[in-house]
Amino acid sequence: MYRFRDQFVEVLPLPVQHSISRLDHVAFATTDVVAMHSYLVAHHYNDVDAVTQGFDGSQWFFTRDPEGNRVEFYQAGPLAPSGMANAAVSTRIIHVGFLVKDRAKEDSFYRDLLGFRPYWYGSMHPGKLDWVSQQVPDGHDWLEYMMTGSGSDSGPADKIDARQLGVMNHFSLGVPNMEKAVTRLYADDAIRFSPRHDGPTMGKDGKWQANLYDPDGTRVELMEFQPVIKPCCSEFTAASPAD
Repeated sequence: MYRFRDQFVEVLPLPVQHSISRLDHVAFATTDVVAMHSYLVAHHYNDVDAVTQGFDGSQWFFTRDPEGNRVEFYQAGPLAPSGMANAAVSTRIIHVGFLVKDRAKEDSFYRDLLGFRPYWYGSMHPGKLDWVSQQVPDGHDWLEYMMTGSGSDSGPADKIDARQLGVMNHFSLGVPNMEKAVTRLYADDAIRFSPRHDGPTMGKDGKWQANLYDPDGTRVELMEFQPVIKPCCSEFTAASPAD
């Protein structure tokens, strides 16, 4: 487990029965997990597990979004560790993203039921829609739909292979300065980069970004908090996260 303040990345063993995806679930923090559970049940949302409590006082439960992605709601306990070494290149996960086939179905859960807010959308080419980003209700971090289908550059979901899925199912670490972050990584003799990495490059959203990949092929994106040029495709409709 690699912790970022009150956020963390959890590495789990690969189940015996598994698909090509290496994303087990995404989690969203809440200050009252019992109330969130009651809210979903009251709105007749199906497939909601019972609330579980950990030894550190944390509480959580799992559900699935309309496309079957496993989603966790998590409330930290009073004994939960916080903070991490100042030597870290990033101390903030600013977004997560995963493959989406039907934007309207996903919006019914994330926007209509949970209250996520539009942030930005874009594509590699005009007339397409590849990325739909929307922020959590009470913050500036966001969820990114990595669109598939005829309206995107990715093509049909059933044609996506493990390599492509590792690009789409990803998480992003915010950095205040990309040049300093990448220089620091390259200067660290303890880090061994895999042959597959790219950037820094300017993203379509006007932010500097760079991509690394873990041994299972999951993309770990570094991204500057703020755009430095005008984004393509759409304007930002909410403030970007800050350091």
